[in-house]
Amino acid sequence: MEAMTRRIGITNQKGGVSKTTNTINVAGALAAAGVDVLAVDMDPQGYLTHRLGFEDEYTSDPPSLYDALQSPADHDVDDLVVAHEEFDLLPANIDMFHLEQDLIASGMRPRLRLKKVLESATAWDVVLIDAPPSLGPLNDNVVLATEELLVPVEADESSQLALNHLLRQLDTLEDNYDTHIDILGLIVSNVAYPLDNEQRAAIDWFNERFKGRVAVWTVRSRAAIKRAVKDQGSVFAEDAEETDMTDVYAQIAAEIIDE
Repeated sequence: MEAMTRRIGITNQKGGVSKTTNTINVAGALAAAGVDVLAVDMDPQGYLTHRLGFEDEYTSDPPSLYDALQSPADHDVDDLVVAHEEFDLLPANIDMFHLEQDLIASGMRPRLRLKKVLESATAWDVVLIDAPPSLGPLNDNVVLATEELLVPVEADESSQLALNHLLRQLDTLEDNYDTHIDILGLIVSNVAYPLDNEQRAAIDWFNERFKGRVAVWTVRSRAAIKRAVKDQGSVFAEDAEETDMTDVYAQIAAEIIDE
């Protein structure tokens, strides 16, 4: 890994595409490869925080990620991070439900707050950010703080529509903030085998949409993945059940490490 910390957003405004599950397992794959990882929960619902077993942090008193986003100069990321057995976590907080309104009301570069907060997050090789399932200031914060994205999707028509909406939003952010945003790959989640016609057509569409320039990984629906998350970890955790999908997540991690 290069000395500079990589920041990667995991985003899709469509719910139900296993964003949080993929965040946990990509983080676990990177950690298993010897990479120091910080996972950041930017979803006000706090699914990543809850799934990893940090419910108390979600309802804790200040300071929290909410406070850091309100006033980045007054908070150090190191003081907000908690240790998971596989990687570190910057947990969400219940106060984040009114964060979008608060950021917009402040009028002070509301879409660049997370980027400012993460300037001090230099102790990790990779920062993975679980974005909220909506387009808006919080999602824009994730995109602009990372400029590199993994996009979880499902093999259906609604995910194709959602991807097109996301790409239009990325174009707008690139124009408005004079930046370039890379999509590292799509993670097609919860795929059942054998493929039905809709799934096959959707996966073909994802590949054709980027004309081979963007990796498309397929993660099959596996009970072992669900059980690992229920046990508050990834499929790479020491006591996790074996599954062939570790190979897919290891490929994603290798793509990140080798770039």
